[in-house]
Amino acid sequence: MRDSATPWSPLRNPMFRALWIAGVFSNIGSWIHITATAWLMTSLAPSAVMVSLVQTASSLPIFLLALPAGALADVLDRRRLILVTQTCMLLAAAALGVLTILGLTTPWTLLALTLVLGAAAATNMPAWQAIIPELVSRAEIPSAVALNS
Repeated sequence: MRDSATPWSPLRNPMFRALWIAGVFSNIGSWIHITATAWLMTSLAPSAVMVSLVQTASSLPIFLLALPAGALADVLDRRRLILVTQTCMLLAAAALGVLTILGLTTPWTLLALTLVLGAAAATNMPAWQAIIPELVSRAEIPSAVALNS
C-alpha cells in the first residue's frame, strides 16, 4: 500500500487536520446540544409533544435545506460558507446558553434557537463534505472521506 493512501495519511495535511479537529469538536457540541435541549425542554414544558418538537426543530432543516445547501456549496466559496455557518451555530448556542443561565429561556426561544442551529448545520454539511477534495491529494480522498464521516 502506498504511504499516501493509508487511512490516517490525510491527517498529515495541516488544513485537513484543522478541519477534522474542528469537525470533532463541532459534532461533540451538536450532540451535547441535542441532549441538553431535550432535557431542558422537559423542565420548561414537560409535554411529550414539546420535547419531540426539539428533535423536529433540529432535524427538519436538514430535510428541507439539504438540496438548496448543496447548490449553495457548489456556487459559493466553501470555506467562507463553512465559516459563516459555524459562526451562526456558535452565536445561536451562546445565546441559548446565556438565556438559560439568566433563566430567560422559554420553550419557544429554545425551539427557535434549535431551529437556527439546525438550519446552520444543514447549510454547513454539504460545504464541509465538498471541501475535502480541495484539501487532500487525489489518492487520499477515500481516506479523508472515511475520516470525515
